[in-house]
Amino acid sequence: MTKVNGKMKYQRIFVIVLDSVGMGYMPDAAKFGDEGADTLGHLGKYLHEDKLLHLRSLGLANLKAMEGIHPVEKPLGCYKRMKEQSNGKDTMTGHWEMMGIHTTKPFKTFTETGFPQELIDELEKQCGKKVIGNKSASGTEIIKELGMQEMQENAMIVYTSADSVLQICGNEKTFDLANLYRCCEIARKLTLKEEWRVGRVIARPYVGDSPENFRRTSNRHDYALKPTNKTAMDALKENGYDVLAVGKIHDIFDGEGITDSVHSVSSVNGMNQTIDYAKTDFTGLCFTNLVDFDALWGHRRNPEGYAAELERFDVKLGEFLKVLRDDDLLMITADHGNDPTYTGTDHTREYVPLLLYSPKLTIRGSLPESDSFADIGATIAANFGVAMPEETIGTPMKEILD
Repeated sequence: MTKVNGKMKYQRIFVIVLDSVGMGYMPDAAKFGDEGADTLGHLGKYLHEDKLLHLRSLGLANLKAMEGIHPVEKPLGCYKRMKEQSNGKDTMTGHWEMMGIHTTKPFKTFTETGFPQELIDELEKQCGKKVIGNKSASGTEIIKELGMQEMQENAMIVYTSADSVLQICGNEKTFDLANLYRCCEIARKLTLKEEWRVGRVIARPYVGDSPENFRRTSNRHDYALKPTNKTAMDALKENGYDVLAVGKIHDIFDGEGITDSVHSVSSVNGMNQTIDYAKTDFTGLCFTNLVDFDALWGHRRNPEGYAAELERFDVKLGEFLKVLRDDDLLMITADHGNDPTYTGTDHTREYVPLLLYSPKLTIRGSLPESDSFADIGATIAANFGVAMPEETIGTPMKEILD
């Protein structure tokens, strides 16, 4: 049974992260090579206004000007722009900040160079396998390129991406899962070293006997760093509230502060899972990450696909709003930008939107800008009457709680 402490305005809070849906470059974007990036702004000409009915109704176009997308006269929700206080533009940094963690040292990326030879040598020595690849690549493409060599030479494919990640893939027929997971655990320990500190190590198994039929399996496993501090999620869990995680949330927080979780195979699937949770009785937080915006379209610089994904989300948002209860609060936001019209393949340092809606809201329209994503976690904690852990950041949004 859920333990409830004190009075609360909202019995359930849903935070839905549209992974990488930023809304314009931040003042320090030049330091990250991202001056001029604007994920939502540059998507406007690829979007259809009549397919964003629900996002527009909550005030998205009132918050962010987009070509061909008009604001509504009376938005149903509140909205604001949020600034990232942490030093970074990756998934873990953004999500951790939402829940109160201020990251000052960014995670390491090896997109341009591959991993240092010293790390590769140690990985080969401890795993007993030759490393091939060691570059930034698409997971499906590198399997086509190196899969046959990996199988024939009893090697292992190591690669990275624009994220702070080390990925190891192997064919399940010649590189059994237990051994693949063992090698990933070795890589996780090695990359705890400060100069090699990546956010995640990921096992990427595949099956098939030729490049034409190679396909990745569902036996993926993530080895994330544990959060560097306790978060709003820990505060909720320790006080008896439910903390439900959908999609990558469990991996991003390495399971910390979570009472129940489900993994998603797509963003549409993630919304269906969130809707399923909304049909159950719980008291606390449901935290959802929808990754396809980032993984399928942002990194691949495909604005048409990105826009279509946003329109698919709007359909599911309409379904979700139908099951929202009177004492629920919905927060829709993002963790960073990934402008699909920008140069390169990396995330972009951007402000993010925050759309808020509840039948209980007593105000509508624009709210003052937040200096940190952490105002989300601080507001959640304040609603449930629990103290944020020491050394966390964030200020409760009193307008939402009054």
